[in-house]
Amino acid sequence: MADSVSYFLMAWLDPSLLMLTAIGTLAGIYVGAIPGLSVTMATSILISFTFSWDVNDALALIVGIYTGGVYGGSRTAILLNIPGAPSSVATSFDGYPLAQKGEAGQAIGLSTVMSVIGGLIGVAVLASVAPYLSDMALQFAPRDYFLIAVLGLLLVGSLATESLSRGIFAAALGAVIGLVGLDQVTATPRFTMGSMQLMGGIHYVVVMIGMFGAAEAFFQLHQLNAQPVRQKVDKIVPSLHLVLKFLPLSIRTSVIGVIVGALPGTGGDIASLFAYDHAKRSIKKPSRPFGTGAYEGLVAPETANNAAVGGAYVPMLTLGMPGDAVTAIIIGALVIHGLNPGPMLMIEAPHIFWFTVGNLVLANIFLLIFGLTGIKVFAKVVELPKAILIPLILVLCVVGSYSLNSSMTEVYWMLGFGVLGYFMKIFRFQMGPVILGVILGPLMDKTYRQAMSSVGDDTGSFLLSLVTNPLSLVLTMAVVLLLLSNTPLKRVLLRHHQT
Repeated sequence: MADSVSYFLMAWLDPSLLMLTAIGTLAGIYVGAIPGLSVTMATSILISFTFSWDVNDALALIVGIYTGGVYGGSRTAILLNIPGAPSSVATSFDGYPLAQKGEAGQAIGLSTVMSVIGGLIGVAVLASVAPYLSDMALQFAPRDYFLIAVLGLLLVGSLATESLSRGIFAAALGAVIGLVGLDQVTATPRFTMGSMQLMGGIHYVVVMIGMFGAAEAFFQLHQLNAQPVRQKVDKIVPSLHLVLKFLPLSIRTSVIGVIVGALPGTGGDIASLFAYDHAKRSIKKPSRPFGTGAYEGLVAPETANNAAVGGAYVPMLTLGMPGDAVTAIIIGALVIHGLNPGPMLMIEAPHIFWFTVGNLVLANIFLLIFGLTGIKVFAKVVELPKAILIPLILVLCVVGSYSLNSSMTEVYWMLGFGVLGYFMKIFRFQMGPVILGVILGPLMDKTYRQAMSSVGDDTGSFLLSLVTNPLSLVLTMAVVLLLLSNTPLKRVLLRHHQT
């Protein structure tokens, strides 16, 4: 217990870690708020600059950017009706009408306080649930990890986009990209087309920077002449009465955010939409009709998407599974620093878990401080001309890619994935499934082959093991139910049940 407390307070008592967390949170707010920049892109670029850092320093900065970035998108969603991040789409439904009514300051202040409440609830769940889940995860066999990887990919396909076929295609594309290079088991070249440069595979950070950074910069070229919207900001800090009035709703939607955030392949964008829908169905007498400036429509998504941060850390730290695209990148950061996210992390590096929990709490405190200040300055930043913003994004992408191996080859790959991501955005494909596919594809390949080896490469024995082991049976049923819920058979069964 004493060790856990000391690990928890590491970032609080070390001035350098305290400063890095503060800088990361402040930077995350602005990165998440500026359309064209995303917290996923910022995190992926940041990893390439923190290779030589101490792992605690790198994690402190990343946690701050993640926490601030998820919240930051609400600023432009409220002021400009332009969500700075996918998780802020639902915020704009009622946030922007509030700004049009002259209540932008009140809306930003309320969203800040509720975001912090949601974030702290998410951290509390992480601290209380993750250690027990880690103990249970020690019982997982390779077949169980294989099923989790399949489940994660299926969740990406069903939830990451409105089109099932597009989601599955994007996830499969990411899985294929992740398999390029030497086979993990036999060292046989795969998808290399005889190229020596592909023997080492395609660096996932290059894929992330290209898909999220360069692709967004190319896409923003369509809006070079868009005129910035100016918004007057007055009162910021909400009254205690207003906070207490919406506290029950924030608790309920925080629980939704934690649950959705903990599902591999989902994130704050899905959680915020679920929470907004819950608010519309559960609130009988909102302050205004939803869609016209209801405070309930602002509170629900903002608490949910920040609570999803703590939820996303649960599978990442205990199972080695990314809860969303950002935690997929954080897994890469841990691996780069010689750590193995998963059941053994609590044993091999126990300080990482409680250090992360303490850091998340600290980041939320800084979020409250920075979220309630600097609003007028922020309004000027989002008015940067696209002609300045887009080249800045591309410069960061090039520098981040080149610094991986000090090679222009990585830059060419980054630009190539940027062009691919641009056309995927044009045809309404989402980038998240691709990145999760890059992470989950190799895991699925490796664990499947390990599971087959454990039963002597007997397909019948492998399939039987999926239904004879209690944990494997639960995961298999989850996979089957998820498959059925995303096929026409579901509609047939519902019609049959109704008749």
